[in-house]
Amino acid sequence: MVELIVGRKGKGKTKVLLEKVNTAIKEANGSIVYLDKNTKHMYELNNKVRLIDCSVFPIKNADEFIGFICGILSQDHDLEQIYLDSFLTTARLEGKDITPALTQLDAIGKNFGVKFIISMSLDKEEIPEGFQENVIVAL
Repeated sequence: MVELIVGRKGKGKTKVLLEKVNTAIKEANGSIVYLDKNTKHMYELNNKVRLIDCSVFPIKNADEFIGFICGILSQDHDLEQIYLDSFLTTARLEGKDITPALTQLDAIGKNFGVKFIISMSLDKEEIPEGFQENVIVAL
């Protein structure tokens, strides 16, 4: 399952994402991972959330990013949720069609019982039609 938090840069998507992850960890039975383009928000996250700085890994394109996600999933069978901040940057999708990546993440989520909560710097109208119902917050 994929949930989207969308809006232009500077609208508060990261704040919403941080609130969601810090609330979710209190009720989680398994583990939660937060992927970002840096460690800037390390001290805003509950210490039970695993923060991964994607910038330190040699991810060149969206396919490699999906492989990276699969690697995380293979290491933690108790993983319940993955929060993805700055999705277009971390997944190397800036200026590209996001549909294939979202479709793959949705399939992976359903297959492994993991929810993906994704923030991205796009307006709701720019989200592909097939994922409009996945938008939970539009800023």
